[in-house]
Amino acid sequence: MAKRLNNQSTIGAVLQQIIQVNKLGPGMDQIDVKEAWRQLMGNGVNTYTKNVVLKGGTLYVELGSAVLREELSHGKSKIIKMINEELGREVVTDVVLR
Repeated sequence: MAKRLNNQSTIGAVLQQIIQVNKLGPGMDQIDVKEAWRQLMGNGVNTYTKNVVLKGGTLYVELGSAVLREELSHGKSKIIKMINEELGREVVTDVVLR
């Protein structure tokens, strides 16, 4: 088996370095949060979801149903916890449902 040299890096480490150097973290978080919302909420909620935007640590979700918005507003802390667990890090600190 070949021995790994010190000057070699994994693809993941190189990509992380590129993200850090080019300050792409917030954009990557935006994409990751949108995908997590889509996966966690399922088809029923996604049908009424018009837009999902992450600004800072606040997740803004635009919904087309007032009833669904009211229902989800009771579980904001659970939504925050689920999304952060899905991403494996603390990205979302608040949810605003519109």
